[in-house]
Amino acid sequence: MEVVNLLSSNKYTEKQIGYLFISVLVNSNSELIRLINNAIKNDLSSRNPTFMGLALHCIANVGSREMAEAFAGEIPRILVAGDTMDSVKQSAAFCLLRLYHTSPDLHLGVVTAATSQITTLAQKNPEEFKTSVSLAVSRLSRIVTPASTDLQDYTYYFVSAPWLSVKLLRLLKGLCCARMTYRVLRNKAQEPPKSKKVQHSNAKNAVLFEAISLIIYHDSESNLLVRACSQLGQFLQHRETNLRYLALESMCTLASSEFSHEAVKTHIETVINALKTERDVNVLQHAVDLLYAMCYCSNTQQIVAEMLNYLETADYSIREEIVLKVAILAEKYAVDYTWYVDIILSLIRIAGDYVSEEVWYRVIQIVINRDDVQGYAAKTVFEALQAPACHENLVKVGGYILGEFGNLIAGDPRSSPLIQFNLLHSKFHLCSRMFIFYGNKMSSQYQNFTSTLICSDELKANILYKNKYSIVNMFICKNNGVLFENQLLQIGLKSEFRQNLGKH
Repeated sequence: MEVVNLLSSNKYTEKQIGYLFISVLVNSNSELIRLINNAIKNDLSSRNPTFMGLALHCIANVGSREMAEAFAGEIPRILVAGDTMDSVKQSAAFCLLRLYHTSPDLHLGVVTAATSQITTLAQKNPEEFKTSVSLAVSRLSRIVTPASTDLQDYTYYFVSAPWLSVKLLRLLKGLCCARMTYRVLRNKAQEPPKSKKVQHSNAKNAVLFEAISLIIYHDSESNLLVRACSQLGQFLQHRETNLRYLALESMCTLASSEFSHEAVKTHIETVINALKTERDVNVLQHAVDLLYAMCYCSNTQQIVAEMLNYLETADYSIREEIVLKVAILAEKYAVDYTWYVDIILSLIRIAGDYVSEEVWYRVIQIVINRDDVQGYAAKTVFEALQAPACHENLVKVGGYILGEFGNLIAGDPRSSPLIQFNLLHSKFHLCSRMFIFYGNKMSSQYQNFTSTLICSDELKANILYKNKYSIVNMFICKNNGVLFENQLLQIGLKSEFRQNLGKH
């Protein structure tokens, strides 16, 4: 009881002895602990900075859970009060830090909510929350370490605090901690299944995929990226559709990294097989995206061939995107442009309704600017037009190429000028609007049509009237550059694209 009297004294020496006594000899189970706490609270509420400093030092030295609970509201108030002296604020800050390390909040809901709040604030001011890295890493380490008891009471189907782990990883995404991510990835990947229930798998994989997302976000640790790719590869043939979807989605991003591109390409056969066996259209779309990202000079023909095969049975919602991807790959990696012409004609044959003007304009532009492919293009288009059913886009391409370069195959009796014209004329009913040109290359000399165009005067007059401004120059450009992918993929920007293909 004497210690309580010393704490209540107004003399500094007596109060100092009282605080020294309880710091050394009084434990949390003492019957006087309530009276002692009241005396400390009175000093904290006083306006005497000396007494406030003694009380704060005592709380920091003892640092028990009971004191943390008793003074959790008082110490922050002192820290932020505008009339508190700087020396007292310093003591309050150290005291609060001591209590945090001694008795962190064990309630999962509180910790999770606090993590969400810090994550939101860190997105706007990351530099001010760099100190949160050590705290988040420490907490995450204790959660994923099997020997630790931190939050072991909060398990979801044998997975310790999975949702808190996900939030901590998201917090670290805005900051930087690759080493911790490796530990999480390693522990979760090697952890044997503790339950066959789907809830256990969902909780475990939620943490794993969030760790992989963090690795991809930083894109700096090659060993982590390769390990993540290996782990994702195990999910490509998983029976769960959601896991296959997430694995393909993550690998699409990994394929763009210089550290993991080669590791991703090792799974090409698995992804190709997915095109043949998968039923979910969303998974199939990501499989197409991944093949596109995997494509390189060495495997272009294989990937393009597989995508063309899949295009014949692909869902209508993704056909236009597949057509654009195939067109980009065929042009970007074309070594022999006769192969490129074959691919574009195959696209028109298989999915003509989904071949946009940007695509068939481009093949005409390339043929115009490459003398070595003009004869082959004329011959190939002529043969393609002989099919009983032709798409309108094929007739348009054929009309222009034969009109410009039909003379290159006119020496063959099977493709004489009259036969070429009759072939095109027989397909005219397939087109909503069609301009038929026939003869050698012309730019503006319409007076030569009489000798070079084999058709009636009425048809010639109609052509001349419709084309007061020749469309011949529409496809002529000074260079033969590769299409920019963002132009092709933005399907709606057709007018801008036409300007890029126009006369320069």
